Amino acid sequence: MKKLSFVIPCYRSENSITAVVSEIDDALRDGGYQYEIILVNDNSPDDVWSVICDLCEKRDDVIGLNLAKNFGQHSALMAGYRHVTGDYVFTMDDDGQTPAEAIPILLSKLMEGFDVVYGKYEERKDSTFRKLGSRFNNYMMEKMIGKPKEIHLTSFFVARRFVIDKICEYHNPFPYIWGLVVRTTHNIANVTITHRERSGGDSGYTLRKLLHLWVNGLTAFSVKPLRVASMFGMLVSVVGFFALIYTIVDRILNPDMPPGYSAMMSAILIVGGVLMILLGMLGEYIGRIYICINDSPQYVIRDSRGVIYDRKGKDDGEIDSADA
Repeated sequence: MKKLSFVIPCYRSENSITAVVSEIDDALRDGGYQYEIILVNDNSPDDVWSVICDLCEKRDDVIGLNLAKNFGQHSALMAGYRHVTGDYVFTMDDDGQTPAEAIPILLSKLMEGFDVVYGKYEERKDSTFRKLGSRFNNYMMEKMIGKPKEIHLTSFFVARRFVIDKICEYHNPFPYIWGLVVRTTHNIANVTITHRERSGGDSGYTLRKLLHLWVNGLTAFSVKPLRVASMFGMLVSVVGFFALIYTIVDRILNPDMPPGYSAMMSAILIVGGVLMILLGMLGEYIGRIYICINDSPQYVIRDSRGVIYDRKGKDDGEIDSADA
């Protein structure tokens, strides 16, 4: 019997994570599966770490990792991935929106020969802003990173162990799980499942965090944004060139026309704005290179609970826990 691993990043979920773990138990009770659940506290401001510690004390199949600060959902997932022992690895949310009863459905689809299977929601129970953000993210992944057009990526998926092992080879401080998956394999499938309402609280993704995630996705594994910026700059230059010819011809045909101060200022502002955009995009890439050279950690584990497995000993971006 193959072993299953569940990696769940936790943030503001002290009132929901116990129910999520119980739902996993219910979904797998009749299947005879051996499984483990890795809960990663991403420095949540509530008391979720105490709840995780309590679960680890009561159960041998639950592992808790406590990050030293808020590194973000994708870094928290990387921390969990480096401690899995299962043959198939599930990623789920901590708020109860990803239905645990769909676990056997995803696993059955994986057994058809796919490397990764994502749950595709019939209808997202999110705000309009989050729905638009999800659509934009999938479009961006398709155009910038080469995601198969028919595949919809979500936070609920299962992957074979070799995919997770390959993902764990990435040690830079800007992990983007969906990009790492697509970079590893295109043998991906979807199964349609039900997306539920949050069991309580608000989403941990603020507008600032969502923008950071999108920028990370745009720049993490592709230079296409730079190429698009170059093409846009060339387009503006061509428009400016024809505008210059028009101005010269118009001046010859109408010598008494007064100088166009407004037109000149508009042109300067447009060109200046384009230059600032290009410099900002270039600076984003250079800044990421600088941060990577400085060996900024992908995550730091402050504390841990349960039987900890570390495939390579002390990983990059990780410290041993004195209390483990």
